[in-house]
Amino acid sequence: MAMTTVESPTASKPKDPTVPISTPCDPWPRPYFFENGLRKVAPYHFTYNTWCKERWRNRGLLEIFSSEFRDRPLEYYRYALETGHVTVNNKVVSTPNDTVKNGDVISHTLHRHEPPVSAQAIGIIHEDDDIIVINKPGGIPVHPAGRYNYNCVVEIIRAERSYDFKALPCNRLDRLTSGLMFIGKHPKAADKMSKSLKDRTVLKEYVACVAGEFPEGEVVCEKPILQISPKLGLNRVRADGKSAKTVFRRLAYYPPSPSETEENSDDSSTSPSVHDDGMPWKRHKGYSIVRCLPLTGRTHQLRVHLQFLGHPIANDPIYANQRVFGPSLGADDDSASNDDDIISRLDRMGKQEVAEAVAYHDEVVDRYQKQKAERLTGEMCDVCHAPLYSDPGSHELGIWLHARKYACSNGKWSYESPLPDWALPPAGVEGPKDATDDTDPLTSEVAKLTLEKEAQKENAKA
Repeated sequence: MAMTTVESPTASKPKDPTVPISTPCDPWPRPYFFENGLRKVAPYHFTYNTWCKERWRNRGLLEIFSSEFRDRPLEYYRYALETGHVTVNNKVVSTPNDTVKNGDVISHTLHRHEPPVSAQAIGIIHEDDDIIVINKPGGIPVHPAGRYNYNCVVEIIRAERSYDFKALPCNRLDRLTSGLMFIGKHPKAADKMSKSLKDRTVLKEYVACVAGEFPEGEVVCEKPILQISPKLGLNRVRADGKSAKTVFRRLAYYPPSPSETEENSDDSSTSPSVHDDGMPWKRHKGYSIVRCLPLTGRTHQLRVHLQFLGHPIANDPIYANQRVFGPSLGADDDSASNDDDIISRLDRMGKQEVAEAVAYHDEVVDRYQKQKAERLTGEMCDVCHAPLYSDPGSHELGIWLHARKYACSNGKWSYESPLPDWALPPAGVEGPKDATDDTDPLTSEVAKLTLEKEAQKENAKA
């Protein structure tokens, strides 16, 4: 669906950011405001337009909306149809049961409530005439998608620059993953950088906080990965999967302190070493900071390989979830014998399992948002009568996975970001505050690539 109505860039910003925005549908400046560490968007009207799909033909509008657009309850869609918020070919429908036919354009003007995201600023690592290298905070999607529109990277950057500025992402990070991204300032630069990033000579390094004591030295995982549930985006190590290779090196290990082994600690710190968050491994096993070099680009590659190695990303709501995978958390498990049970448990996963960690898979998040009746405030929007929800907790805004460094093996360029706060040593504990060469998984791989190139040149001469 596409938004067609655009408001002039000279439109004024509402004096009270909590007052809903009225039509037209593209307010400028963007109606952002900040509250309790969150970037919020004042509610605004937004018009969706779509051509009648083949499966909608000769079906009633209320039936179509209730089955295809389940973001709001049935009562809302009935109300929208009866009050003229839905039109067909720019004409108000006579009844909610009016049918549609091929060629019809259905328009729905919705009072949109976007979820809050982190108020952390998008950091600028480097900028020139062609690209911007940013440090994306966790919890912010890259593009408008689903329930997010203005609360995304490209729109936030646009709002900080100008109405006409178009940010062109050259790579993509999952919504709740933080770290380096490349933004093209014009199509030619974006295309060039996108092609470079797909080249094997560009190496990417992530840093993760994982459960338990990760082994020292270089750990290489070459287990193939298979998507076992397209619906849920769930991936596992399988012999018949796609080839995948990741190199890991431990940066630090932080064992649990004596106070953390107590069942009831009243320490309120948010450091991963001292805040349990419903994950017993913190009290009993401690955690490690691990540098990760993915040499292939499979979906959820780092999460799946770390889980297989027995050290899942510590606050991963899927691959570190005992309610889904059981006590072993899928360590050393490449069997398909329990796939159906795992998929079933994940599909039924409710609010409690997600809220105890973070939900990074958008479909799971969307279902969670729709089902989280426990977090309804009991209040209704005065404009559209939609139920209102409380703000997300900090544990719902990111996972402990960060894209730290991108480097070209020929030495032409390299960009890196500081370690995120969760990767730094906890208060009162000694530990590395920066990544060092002796724990750098890039070093050996760059050397290998250099040797391969030299060998290719020698072979060409021969």
